[in-house]
Amino acid sequence: MNEQAITRAVEPVLTSHGLELDRLEIVPAGRRSVVRITVDGDGPHGRGPLLDDIAEAARDLSAALDAANIGNQPYTLEVSSRGTSRPLTEPKHFRRNLTRLVRIVLADGEVVEGRILAADDTVVQLDPERRIAFTDITRATIQVELNRPEGLGPDDDDSDDDDSDDDDFDDDGADEQDEED
Repeated sequence: MNEQAITRAVEPVLTSHGLELDRLEIVPAGRRSVVRITVDGDGPHGRGPLLDDIAEAARDLSAALDAANIGNQPYTLEVSSRGTSRPLTEPKHFRRNLTRLVRIVLADGEVVEGRILAADDTVVQLDPERRIAFTDITRATIQVELNRPEGLGPDDDDSDDDDSDDDDFDDDGADEQDEED
């Protein structure tokens, strides 16, 4: 498999979907290869791509790779987002994770945890009011919160995407059916 040919084939497709290539991995798997494409992007709320965006791009990536000359070996295509386990390595990663809890290891060994309040090209600002230069950061990872405090922003239940209907969980229909029997 030709990594440069794959990159040339996928980058225009990702760009057309408002995504960017974060990582490309080609892993041998018997007679096949697994082509793993990790994507990133701002998404509709500036906080990373949505699952539907990635699924749509994956269909187009598959078609583009089938049409491109990437080698004769059969392959399996896997497309995913960066996820929360990948380290934050660029200012855009911090910007896309506003209000999330982050654990930062500084160059001097100090470990800092806090919420990302803001990020520009040189500094990330954490809650409580701590500014850290990216040049001082050795490693930064998002901390998964099972009980995320409400009111922190777009990660709260997206009320504009809420299709739930309280009537779906109403047991009145079951009672009426019992009465008919």
